[in-house]
Amino acid sequence: MSSTMPSNNLSSVLPRQLDPRKFAQQGVDIRGSVDVKALDRLKPLLASADMGKINVTLLFGVDEQRIRNVTGSIDAELAMICQRCLEPVLESLTVSINLGIVWNDEKAAALSKPWEPWILEEGQADIYQMIEDELILGLPIVAYHPTECIAHEMYNTESVDDETKANSALSTSENSLSEAASVKMANKPNPFQVLEELKGSLKLTSDNLDPDVTKH
Repeated sequence: MSSTMPSNNLSSVLPRQLDPRKFAQQGVDIRGSVDVKALDRLKPLLASADMGKINVTLLFGVDEQRIRNVTGSIDAELAMICQRCLEPVLESLTVSINLGIVWNDEKAAALSKPWEPWILEEGQADIYQMIEDELILGLPIVAYHPTECIAHEMYNTESVDDETKANSALSTSENSLSEAASVKMANKPNPFQVLEELKGSLKLTSDNLDPDVTKH
């Protein structure tokens, strides 16, 4: 049987500190919002912490293997930088939560699917840290406005043409230098010719190499 905390709905603030193991044992469900400004590690990855919203649903329970767990979702709108116009754009994302609550790394390694380990000590825990971790992992690599945010003629095609011309000029210059160097070397004695006399007198085999030195 599960119980829902009546004071927590999607319009109220999610409590930061709670006891996950106790909540799992009691089958508690909680829902609430989190202020973007409260997530210090997430803020530097955003265009602004003054925009957006985060709504969280957490369902605590115990599965058939007696693993205490928390499932649910994080629904967020976060301000990121549009890679076309370099202005803020609200990016919507939904992150699923499937965490098994364990004591240590050994228990975490033995945890079966579908659970991802959440290593906690006994007592109160900072739920916001977990929410922040999940959001950071769920952030898109790049963001764009859903519609064209700059005029098509403003796309930087001119700079692309300039770069192509520069690369072509560089390639021509490198070829010229290579040809000049070849001519110069052809008119000089081969400085490595003396090494031909040493062939056969030097032999490097893998037996002479220290395995610890060559190992990467």
